[in-house]
Amino acid sequence: MVRGQRSSMAKKDNREKQKSRTKQNGRAGAGSAVRQSYCEITALYADENGEIFDAPGIGGVGRIGGDIRPLMPEDLIPLPESADLMFLPERQAMGTTPEGELIPLTGQAVAAILPAGYTRTMLPGFKLQEGAGRLPLYGYTAVAVYRDELYVAAAYTDENHKWDPENYNTHDLKKLVKQVKKDLPRNPLVEHLANCSLEWHCCTAENLFYRRWECGIPTSPVCNANCFGCISLQPAECCPSPQSRIKFRPTPEEIAEIGIYHLETAPEGIISFGQGCEGEPSLAADNISAGIRLIRARTSKGQININTNAGYTEGIKKIVDAGLDTMRVSIISAIPESYDAYYRSSYQLSDVKASIRYALDHDIYVSLNMLYFPGFNDRVEELAAWKEFFRELPVQMIQVRNLNIDPDAFLSIMPAQQSGYTGTADFLQELHRAFPELVIGSFSHYVEG
Repeated sequence: MVRGQRSSMAKKDNREKQKSRTKQNGRAGAGSAVRQSYCEITALYADENGEIFDAPGIGGVGRIGGDIRPLMPEDLIPLPESADLMFLPERQAMGTTPEGELIPLTGQAVAAILPAGYTRTMLPGFKLQEGAGRLPLYGYTAVAVYRDELYVAAAYTDENHKWDPENYNTHDLKKLVKQVKKDLPRNPLVEHLANCSLEWHCCTAENLFYRRWECGIPTSPVCNANCFGCISLQPAECCPSPQSRIKFRPTPEEIAEIGIYHLETAPEGIISFGQGCEGEPSLAADNISAGIRLIRARTSKGQININTNAGYTEGIKKIVDAGLDTMRVSIISAIPESYDAYYRSSYQLSDVKASIRYALDHDIYVSLNMLYFPGFNDRVEELAAWKEFFRELPVQMIQVRNLNIDPDAFLSIMPAQQSGYTGTADFLQELHRAFPELVIGSFSHYVEG
């Protein structure tokens, strides 16, 4: 096994210095570049303290599905400024010799965690150690040193200034929270969203207090799916959830009070039902639809959106009929067996399609929140199924979102691969070629008119 040398690149700013401190949750230092002067792709690893090293002469690797392969220059982009690095406990780092032999390194694997707007194209390559526990819910991305800088296997898929971390958790957030609590003193949703903002740092919750852009309004403590890797509710034997689910059911009046408050003044204002801190919003269709009617009786400004699994078609119909503007549907596969393996739901993919058809027939702007995993979505059989899906249901947009999951745990529950895979770049390019009107991005866009 190979041990490398400590990296020595100067930190760019204070955020980089902060990244260099090991966190208890597995975050590791944003190390520095290798002393080599030639442009090779060099593997990284972390020691037991989370300090990152490079391995001179050992090539960096990435993973697509279960296949570990050498990283190539065309796979890489510079590490985004607001990205973070994490070491992966109980997962041994891997690299390649100059002859192309895959070898283990002495330390733990290192992964990048990308900011919104970037789609990973390769997972970190590592060897799973015996008895390893599951990883927390993050989107682990291959990272290496190239041209004396940190690079990642990813693609930039959408403009992200609204979701830049610099726009959130600002020094005045607590003061802004106090102001909204004063303006809306008897609304329990305000207290819930304040906790989401200050405790969980949820961006859509914070936007209520910043009075701008997309504001989340959670409504449903229950769900009709049991997603593997749900971010708001997990069984004890699984990975920990990064936030807690809402425990009450807001009334139409409470929903409308926040909706009116936000849409009346927020630039490019959006209110969204279906947040990370709740279950399936269409199960609260009666309250949501009544709330939408109260909102639209007071203001025509802004946009009303729902983020949904779309499995409860009757609920979706009620919400659409009340005055919905846009709908984003969470989906991982257009193949029923693959869909069922992940969502483990009380409904079928055919119900999701029926909801999308109803929304499209009623002039709703529909986007898909495509949960993306390199080596799964870009399988040949998955691409063929997506083409059939889009021919049947010409949605306006897909939002490619990195699936936050332990890679091995995910692959263990999904159907086995039937054929090869195209790679992420070719997968997206082929969809764009086949459906040139389909917008491919990462975020909900403000839809004019």
